[in-house]
Amino acid sequence: MIETYAAHLRSKGYRITPQRLAIFRILQAADRHLTPSDVFLRTRETIPGLTEATVYRTLNFLTEQGMVHAAYVGSGQLVYEIAGTDHHHLICRACGVTHEVDHALLQDLYDRFEKRTGYVINSVHTTFFGLCPECQDGEAARK
Repeated sequence: MIETYAAHLRSKGYRITPQRLAIFRILQAADRHLTPSDVFLRTRETIPGLTEATVYRTLNFLTEQGMVHAAYVGSGQLVYEIAGTDHHHLICRACGVTHEVDHALLQDLYDRFEKRTGYVINSVHTTFFGLCPECQDGEAARK
């Protein structure tokens, strides 16, 4: 995947900087969505002189290039992940557990929005909030 990433940037005339590579690798290896602070802390282990400003600029750049997705999930905190399959998030307001929802489940809804509004939706990310089954059980037990 790093080779594809590098080739994509080179084809657009961009340099492959150590910072861009390191941040991309951190996101690629992550087992969850990462905040900019998470990325900064993990990346500075390999690039000690890295600044938070560089991390923010790089995350924005990678998002603009379509290589990284940014999303607001839960606490209003912006998080990042490697761009891959289109998906959405379902987050429990009580315990914070997050589930990914395949975009195919919402494709008809997106199509109807486009038809009704005339918009062309070019960003497919929605976050739904609610109570997971376990927290619903706990809430029912408290009543």
